[in-house]
Parts: sequence; structure tokens; C-alpha cells
Amino acid sequence: MKLRQIVRLIQINHVLAKHRLDDFIQATHLLRPLRYLSMLSPYRWRHKSDKPRSERLRLALQDLGPIFVKFGQILSTRRDLLPDDIADSLAKLQDQVEPFSNEQALAIIEQAYGKASLENIFSHIDQSPLASASIAQVHAARLIDGSDVVLKLVRPNIEKTIRSDVDLLHTLASLAERYWAEGKRLRPREVVAELEKNLFDELDMMREASSASQLQRNFSDGTLLYVPKINWQLTKTNILVQERIYGIPIGDIAQLKAHNVNLERLAEMGVEIFFTQAFKHGFFHADMHPGNIMVDVSDPEKPRYLAIDFGIMGTLSPTDKDYLADNFLAFFNHDYRRVAELHIESGWVPSDTRIDEFEAAIRSVCEPIFARPLQEISFGQLLLRLFQTARRFNMEVQPQLVLLQKTLLNIEGLGRQLYPELDLWKTAKPILEQWMQEKMSWQAALKNIKNEAPMWAETLPKLPRLLHDFVQKSQHQTSSQRSNSEFKQLKHEIRNAGFRCAGAVSGAAFIIGAAVIIGLDGYAPKMFAGIPILSWVLGLWGAMLLYTSLSDKN
Repeated sequence: MKLRQIVRLIQINHVLAKHRLDDFIQATHLLRPLRYLSMLSPYRWRHKSDKPRSERLRLALQDLGPIFVKFGQILSTRRDLLPDDIADSLAKLQDQVEPFSNEQALAIIEQAYGKASLENIFSHIDQSPLASASIAQVHAARLIDGSDVVLKLVRPNIEKTIRSDVDLLHTLASLAERYWAEGKRLRPREVVAELEKNLFDELDMMREASSASQLQRNFSDGTLLYVPKINWQLTKTNILVQERIYGIPIGDIAQLKAHNVNLERLAEMGVEIFFTQAFKHGFFHADMHPGNIMVDVSDPEKPRYLAIDFGIMGTLSPTDKDYLADNFLAFFNHDYRRVAELHIESGWVPSDTRIDEFEAAIRSVCEPIFARPLQEISFGQLLLRLFQTARRFNMEVQPQLVLLQKTLLNIEGLGRQLYPELDLWKTAKPILEQWMQEKMSWQAALKNIKNEAPMWAETLPKLPRLLHDFVQKSQHQTSSQRSNSEFKQLKHEIRNAGFRCAGAVSGAAFIIGAAVIIGLDGYAPKMFAGIPILSWVLGLWGAMLLYTSLSDKN
């Protein structure tokens, strides 16, 4: 461990002592060897804070920097795991972190646009920030054309602070992986690398702007989620300029009730938005704490989510989406054997794992949570038991899914605040089933064929030459290595492979022809189920050829 990292540990200890959080020092194994240093802290002897413990904890996390603030933000959504006073105080970290000075904010803006040009761009800029978070703070402004916008400014010198703490985490992760029995399975270095990537992505406002634009396209109808428009002309790497939107913070339950908002519908919409983002789009808002979500209450029975702060976005590959969707549906259907099989097929647990034992372990963890309202489910206890199951079967942590897990915790926290009786599973199941049906439909298959057609058009003409080269190479290699009978058998197999390949090429060509006919005008004198008869004939004939050529073993 480097000297500056040891100094950072001492600093953490000092901050905890400064805010008189001695109990936390005693309870933290990493800091326990340093607890005697807290006795030497001048704050311990000169300051006796009368602030409540919740406020002292919030101030300590704020003093320790953005990584610790992020940790507090996540904790604030888990009221089932925290006392009410601590949860209420930590909730302020979502958008009430101590702001940097107005002079620094103005200097950032002047440096970006030039001091002389400001009066030609903005008619007004509020000096007091609308919100202040761990990475940036937001100021309201008005453009010369009268449009209301917000300016999101990255905190000055924040990158240096983040780099220092991330380096410390990398060191601690390496030590954990080397000396901790669970280190290799939990892959702490990869988890820290994922955290590092997300934190530094948040510092790039151009990246956040592009994420907002993509999310806006995904929800272009605006019925479920509205995303403010980005002013690309004024957005810089350290300044984001976007449309100002107005709504009630989703955490202000009293205001929502005063406007007669249908809270049950609002909670269900939150679940629908998450699963639509994750499984339909594969691109999701991964920082959905109450400070980043507002509600449009113009129609109380049909409220609409308003999203802000797109610094942390998650993505899922098609493989991840399919795997997770299959897992969720298997959970919803109580098919724990399928869950066990999926874990083994994906390589998340060793291939020699006994399916029956793994199935029984998963059932014992998950069965108690079904058919119960959200307010009666302790996801903290559930995660603890799943961790114990993972340790027993050597399940590896998947760093690429850390953001998804974090977002699920945020969604649960929102649902618990809005409508505690919400049945999360009952709400999510039809969404996933509809997505799976759409994915397996003939329309989806036809779309895939159309998408693959350009690649086929380029590859198919090359197949005869590739096949010829393969045959020549095989003949050359086997002539000196095999007996006459083996050589004849090989020639026979090659000839059959050629016939099967020709059949596959012909079948693919017929299917492409069917797709091209549909794509040309979509109409023919004779139609069936909205598709030209000729397309049906070519497609079925091509499918038969493909099936025959691929299934023929002789």
C-alpha cells in the first residue's frame, strides 16, 4: 500500500472522528487499527457536536468525497435497512450536497463560452444552484430567445479527488482478492474497475448528453417517460445545457397525494419503465434515485415520469438480456430447475454443479417472497441468503450486471415509498412475457432476415470458391496421411457436405427472395395473412431446403 493511500485511510479516520462517529470507527475492521489515532484528534477534545447522528453521518460522507456520497445515495433508498432518521438525512445527499461557490460556477461558464459572449447567449443565469450533487451542480438560466434551460456544471478539480479514492479502492480490492478466501469468486478488482468507469463517465457532459438523446429516442412517444431536450450547440465537456422541465419530485409523497396522483399506477409505471429499458432497449437509466425523477401531474390518473441526470447509464448485450429475461420468467413461474440450468449454461457456476442441489437451494431462497406485498419482503435478507447460496456453489459475481442490481434496488426503494402494497413480480411478469412473445414472433424473425440480408448477399457469392478451396486443401492434406479406404470415405463425406451446402445456399436464396418481394411493395394480387403468396411459396421451399440440408447426416 502506497504512502498516500495510508494517508487517505488516516484522513477517513480523522473525518469520522471530526463528526464524532466513533462507533463507526470501532465497527469498521479496516479502520480499527487506527482507532487510537482518533484519540489524538483535536476535534474529539475541542468539539462536542450536539447534532444528531444522522446529520453527522451525512456531513461525514459529504466531506469524504463523491464516492462516499454515492454510497450514501444508494443507502438512502433502502429504508428497510436503515433507521428512519438516517434514511431521511442521507436522502439529502441526492441533490443537497454543499455547492461550490458562485464565483467558481461563473468562472466555468465564462471559460466555456468566453466572457464577452455570455450576454449574447444568456439573458439570465441564477446565482443560487437548483441542486448540488457529488459530481456536479445545476443552475437555472434563460437563453436570449426566452427558452428556460438548466446548466449542469462539473465540480472543479473533482477528477483528482476521484482518482485518489479509486486508486485506494484498487489497492484494497487487490489485497482482498489475494488474501480473502472469497476474493477470487467475488472479483473485487473487476467491480472496482466498473465503478471507476462509471464515475469517470459521469465527468463527461458530452457523453451524458448523448445518453439523454438515446433515451429520448427510446421513449419518443413520451407517455411513460419524458426526457428533456439537449442544447447541443451550448453543451461542452464540462457543461451540459438542456431544457428545463417542471414537476413534483417523486420523493415528495405529500405533494403527490395533494394532487390526487394515482400512486398505485405511478409505482407500476416505474416497474414498467425499468423492464422496458433493460430488456426491450438494453439501455437503462442506472441512477434512478428520487433526486433524479420527477412526476408530471397534469393528468393525476395518468401521471408521467420526468427523468434528469443521465450520467450513469447501463447497457445489456443481447446475450445478457436473453439470459436475464429467461431467469426472471423462470422465477415468476417458480421453475427453479430452469434457473439452475441457466446458471450452469451461462458459466456463472461450475459445470459440474449438481442441478438438483442448486435447484433446492434457489427454491429455499426465493419461494418465500412470492405472493407477498412489497412491504412484507425484505430484499436485504433475500440478498444475504442469495450471497450465502452463491458462496456455497462458487457462483461468480458478474461486474457487468452491478449497475442493473443497483438500479433494481433503486426501483424497490421507489416502489416502497409510493405504494407499499405493490406486487413487484405480478407487475413485471406480463411485461417480460410480452417482450419474449415479440422476440419469438414471425415479425421479429422476418426483421432479422432483412437485417442479415446484406451480409448474406455479400457472402453467398463467395461460398463456391470457399468450398472449392476447402476441398482442395482437404484432398492435399489427406493424400499423404490416410489409407485408400479412408481417402474414399473422406471424398464421400466431402461430396455429401457439398450437396448439403448447395441445398443450404439454395434455401437461403429462396428465403432472401421471399423477403425481397415483401420489402419491394408489400402488396401482390394474391395475399395471405398480409404476405404475398409468392413469398410464402419461396419462403417455405427455402425453409424446407435448409432443414433438409442441415439435418441430413448421410
